[in-house]
Amino acid sequence: MMTVSARLLQVLSLLQARPSWTGPELAERLGVSARTVRSDIEKLRELGYPVHALPGVGGGYRLTPGAKLPPLLLDDDEATAVAIGLNSATGGAVAGIEEAATRALAKLEQVLPSRLRHRINLLRTSTVTPRHGGPVVAPEVLTAIAAACRDEHRLRFDYRTHDGTDQRREIEPYRLVHLGRKWYLVGWDPARADWRTFRVDRMQPRTPTGPRFTPREPPEQDLTAYVTKGVDAALTRYRARVRVHKSATELVQWLTPATVVEAVDDHTCLVHVGAETPHMLAAHILVIDAEFEVDGPPELLDALRTIGDRCHATQQRR
Repeated sequence: MMTVSARLLQVLSLLQARPSWTGPELAERLGVSARTVRSDIEKLRELGYPVHALPGVGGGYRLTPGAKLPPLLLDDDEATAVAIGLNSATGGAVAGIEEAATRALAKLEQVLPSRLRHRINLLRTSTVTPRHGGPVVAPEVLTAIAAACRDEHRLRFDYRTHDGTDQRREIEPYRLVHLGRKWYLVGWDPARADWRTFRVDRMQPRTPTGPRFTPREPPEQDLTAYVTKGVDAALTRYRARVRVHKSATELVQWLTPATVVEAVDDHTCLVHVGAETPHMLAAHILVIDAEFEVDGPPELLDALRTIGDRCHATQQRR
């Protein structure tokens, strides 16, 4: 027969597995009486687990959020996922997250069974996690923005633009996007009647938040691609459109995610590229392994011509 402690752990595992259970369902799964289930629920409450009883025919027991964080029960895959996430967070872009993630990972590893500890250590020792060297974001800033997105409240904040100008903005926040080593917020700007993207490390939310709003359809379903394109356009001074004699499906796998590729037909596509200098822009284009025509600024054509002359001169000296 199962001990009381083992049965309590099983009840807790079941309550964490789905939103609610009826008393008879728990009794059947555990092989005990409904009275024993009620007794087990009371013991869990005494241990700090907020188990709420729902009355009525469709009622049952539900594990609800409480004032403190009780222990969690994780299966093997869940524990592995948490450990990998914590290990990755030690190089993250959130202020103070490295130390907290390291402490949490140490606590988790202390209670892991040997089979999981070996699996996680193998992944960790075989994986290189880059140290973050860019701007960091305070956890409370991310939390405030995420809450405004969830509650559909307008977000008021102070914002420092890339040229150092301070602004006061108010938008309808939609989603946070973690791109590379930076956090971005995508939202609708009523004053400009358009979607805008903001660097979260340049934001300082103000309280209280604004009135509620009705969410709009996002500018694109793939917000990561949307932010990537916007960031790429904002950071590049020189841009060009290249007509490439190769299918978009074949070409896109060799280019960075920030490069926009549009299919023209089964054998031709348009590639939109950008860079800080004409020479770098030319270099981006020259990695394309296909015939192409360029529609770009005169500086780009000069850079392509210079590179071509150098290659020709090198060939002549051989």
